[in-house]
Amino acid sequence: MQTILVVGCGDIARRTAPLLLERYRIFALLRESEDLTLWRARGVRPIVGDLDFAPSLDRLRGIADKVLYFAPPKNSGATDTRVRRLIAVLSRGRKRVRRLVYVSTCGVYGNADGARIDETARLSPQTDRARRRVDAERRLRRFGRDSGVCVSILRAPGIYAADRLPFRRLKDATPALTADDDVYTNHIHAEDLAALVCAALRRGRPNRCYNATDDSEMKMGDYYDLVADRFDLPRAPRVSREDARRTLTPSRFSFMRESRRIDNTRIKVELGARLAFPRVVDGIEAAWREQSLRHETL
Repeated sequence: MQTILVVGCGDIARRTAPLLLERYRIFALLRESEDLTLWRARGVRPIVGDLDFAPSLDRLRGIADKVLYFAPPKNSGATDTRVRRLIAVLSRGRKRVRRLVYVSTCGVYGNADGARIDETARLSPQTDRARRRVDAERRLRRFGRDSGVCVSILRAPGIYAADRLPFRRLKDATPALTADDDVYTNHIHAEDLAALVCAALRRGRPNRCYNATDDSEMKMGDYYDLVADRFDLPRAPRVSREDARRTLTPSRFSFMRESRRIDNTRIKVELGARLAFPRVVDGIEAAWREQSLRHETL
């Protein structure tokens, strides 16, 4: 049985692991020892280590045939030192890694002024957060070319699910942009992203990037309105771009400066993607039904 190493054990990793357990033995790199019991209960073998401390990663050498990399970069700088440390470890192992799937972000494209773009678009990151992702992608693709590892990159947009909806933002009355100033945003349901990770693991092409997005073309404010209306919450107030610049934190406002419509043809043609939630409205409706059913059983 082949082995998979999962790096970055957050929500998407937790959704992906059950889809692979029947075919693979799975190891998970954990920073906190208190998570060991939780992952063991899922049938996963945990390994305690820290991507920010190279000596703790020695046990990863030669451990896996395939790697799923979900870990974010650190919160500062324009390079991803965590990816660099993992590559160094994987390069020293006796067993060569055959495949690596990395979950990146559509933020690497920067602002496209609402234009429709695909994976051939020029990368133009506007924030250090996105620059770190570009750095990680480039390091991993170079590693793939130099080592013969099939590296596939999934560029994910805003991830949502029943437990990942902007309720707090709506309840706090955080503003959205007026229709004239609003930006196109892109989405993927967390369950669909987990399925795409598995598809890339099986069918991803070497050094290939894939836009892991759904079929929706929706502006950011319309997304918040959709959630608010379905869950009987007040709609977010609308403000001009200039007012948003003055009142919001730079981090939050950065998402309002980038407008793009992401083409997802490649995941369908090359990965055979069949999205369970092809449009945001499908995922929101499913989340509403899930919440309603939960309330009925209480």
